[in-house]
Amino acid sequence: MRSEPSRHGREEGSDCPVRAGDGRAGGDGTDPSRHDDSAGPAPAADETEPDARFTFANERTFLAWSRTALALVTAGLAIVQLLPPFPGVPWGRRIIGTPLILLGSAVVVISYLEWAGKQRALRRGEPVGRSRLPWILAVTIAVIGLIAVALTLLSGVKLH
Repeated sequence: MRSEPSRHGREEGSDCPVRAGDGRAGGDGTDPSRHDDSAGPAPAADETEPDARFTFANERTFLAWSRTALALVTAGLAIVQLLPPFPGVPWGRRIIGTPLILLGSAVVVISYLEWAGKQRALRRGEPVGRSRLPWILAVTIAVIGLIAVALTLLSGVKLH
């Protein structure tokens, strides 16, 4: 008798996530009829298709990082184009906006690489690593904030 998955996506008495292809007649744990070409290449012989819930969670995380990247690029463009110039510091808007645009570009690339790596780990039954993105965002935005404060103070000094 086969174990049924619990509501947490694990078989009773097992620490491994339930795989979508487990217990199927295919023999290798995969179901070729369920392969989605948009998700990348077909799993290798030592890989199995992960439970769809884990794949969808990984994809939702990637999409959330993509929205964050888009917001950073938009904020950078808005600062460069719409923010009134700092009095006495005409290059101030570019010093604040350009790093945000670059950060948004980096976030979208890194998030794709992390999505692909985590998907590969799920297929191989390996642990997924921690994301570097929260640290990158926190440090970069903190530095940009400090630069903005410095520019604000510098423009106030140049007024008087």
